Amino acid sequence: MWSPVLAHVLFYLVLAAGDEVDRKPNFVLIMVDDLGIGDIGCYGNDTIRTPNIDRLAAEGVKLTQHIAAAPLCTPSRAAFMTGRYALRSGLGSTGRVQVLLFLGGSGGLPPSETTFAKRLQQQGYTTGLVGKWHLGVNCEQRGDHCHHPNQHGFSYFYGLPFSLFNDCVPGEGNDVLADLQHALRSLTMFLGVGLFTLVCVRMCGLLKVSLWILVVLFFASILATSVWYMPFKLLRTWNCILMRDQEVIEQPMTVETLPQRLLGEAQHFIKRNVDQPFLLFFSLAHVHTPLFKTPAFAGKSRHGRYGDNLEEVDWMIGKITETVDSLGLANNTLMYFTSDHGGHLEDADSITGQKGGWNSIYKGGKAMGAWEGGIRVPGIFRWPGKLDAGRIVDEPTSLMDLYPTLKYLAKDTKPDRQSDGYNLMPLLEGKAERSEHKFLFHYCGVNLNAVRWHPAGSDSVFKVHFFTPNFSPPGAGGCYDTKVCFCHGDLVTHHNPPLLYDLFHDPSESSPLTPDTEPRYAEILEQTAKAVEKHQNTLTHQQVSGDTHSESNSEAHSVQNQMTWEKILWRPWLQPCCGTFPFCGCKEDTKNI
Repeated sequence: MWSPVLAHVLFYLVLAAGDEVDRKPNFVLIMVDDLGIGDIGCYGNDTIRTPNIDRLAAEGVKLTQHIAAAPLCTPSRAAFMTGRYALRSGLGSTGRVQVLLFLGGSGGLPPSETTFAKRLQQQGYTTGLVGKWHLGVNCEQRGDHCHHPNQHGFSYFYGLPFSLFNDCVPGEGNDVLADLQHALRSLTMFLGVGLFTLVCVRMCGLLKVSLWILVVLFFASILATSVWYMPFKLLRTWNCILMRDQEVIEQPMTVETLPQRLLGEAQHFIKRNVDQPFLLFFSLAHVHTPLFKTPAFAGKSRHGRYGDNLEEVDWMIGKITETVDSLGLANNTLMYFTSDHGGHLEDADSITGQKGGWNSIYKGGKAMGAWEGGIRVPGIFRWPGKLDAGRIVDEPTSLMDLYPTLKYLAKDTKPDRQSDGYNLMPLLEGKAERSEHKFLFHYCGVNLNAVRWHPAGSDSVFKVHFFTPNFSPPGAGGCYDTKVCFCHGDLVTHHNPPLLYDLFHDPSESSPLTPDTEPRYAEILEQTAKAVEKHQNTLTHQQVSGDTHSESNSEAHSVQNQMTWEKILWRPWLQPCCGTFPFCGCKEDTKNI
């Protein structure tokens, strides 16, 4: 007969085992900024060392046709967070401005939107974002934090509410409206020189100059100086800041120590939540320019500073993986690795060389509309004991699929709004052979740029381009004259009939199909046209571009465009600040880092 002590021990062992079985999985999502799919070893690169990323792929599932919903940061990240095309959130651009440009603007991810973090938070998860946000902060006044990560389901935030960009490091050049900055600076100098000249002429008696003219010129000079100097000359102070939750802790931020601080915060978040289900979104500042110069990695790669930065990224991911594994969390943690879009081909100079990534055999890159190089990104899932090691999925998948996948794994069955993603688990587990994405729609701003169709019973993946960006200079492989491509007006070429490619046979999109080379040519155009009409019937009339397709108003409420000049431009009363505005400035205590 069992003793009472043995019976109690067995009871508690069974109880503990039951708790382990019932515990919801943890999620560690890792996103690199501007990473090219061809930069990673497991995706074909044999000259940049990425052993830790390659290990994730070897121990998990690699997606070869993983697609970003947009070729630029803000719209791609909005779609990733919400599982919906960015224009559903009002984050599709209508003109030149394609991403948020100022922290002191009022645009951002609307408070009415729902992110996967918010859904998981409602399921009892502790949620954290460490790194880049770039989806806005304030709406109407400093401190309302209506777009802030804390308002979108992240119980903890440490990082960059904006982004890392060249203006953050003196001497690296300008990214934000550089031509406008130059024009305003020239106007300020012209008015200043003109005022000084007229004052001298008047004082010397060479010419009778009205005092009113001098007064008008004086105030015009003051106004021009303010419009240029305040938002642009001090841009490093306004945009390059660090926040912990809703507090500005460093302004401007010290870029040199940023990688170590972000990594430390991510590791500490995991350790703090080892006994409860958690979601960590580790959104790296790498490999967006300006590139880091971390001494431990400087000059160590075969691809200059960009290669150094990528090998630093791989080391950081190795440290995160090591943290998960050392805490015994590996078998209950889904790890995911990706990029927000493709590499930036046009970013280079004579000193540093190539600053942007390599997009492998795929045409185009960051900000180049629907060309494959700007939207096909790495996609790696690792979950020991749950996902078979070494599995490769060649089916079309999307960054928007993370939202429904996380909901499914968190056992979230509550009603939700219109979604554009699908649960990936059947594909990842090998229980399904075909993607649920029969069609994928590729947007450039609010404009429907292209459509991808994967017909049933076929290996082919057809892509129909309605327009393409005009590369410059002519014959180049990107928009080198403007540094990024645009998707409006004379900066694009519309195609009638559309350009058609079969990505299965022509992944580089080098040979357009014709009625003579593709027997299904007419059917493909007909099917994609029907799919576009059906898709656009799910959009509000405010969301749809009026270029080529019908409009409708079937959603319950309209969405305000977050990418207008009114919402993008800097407003002093919305600017996050540590200290008394405009005397903003503080430094984080990094002694323990």
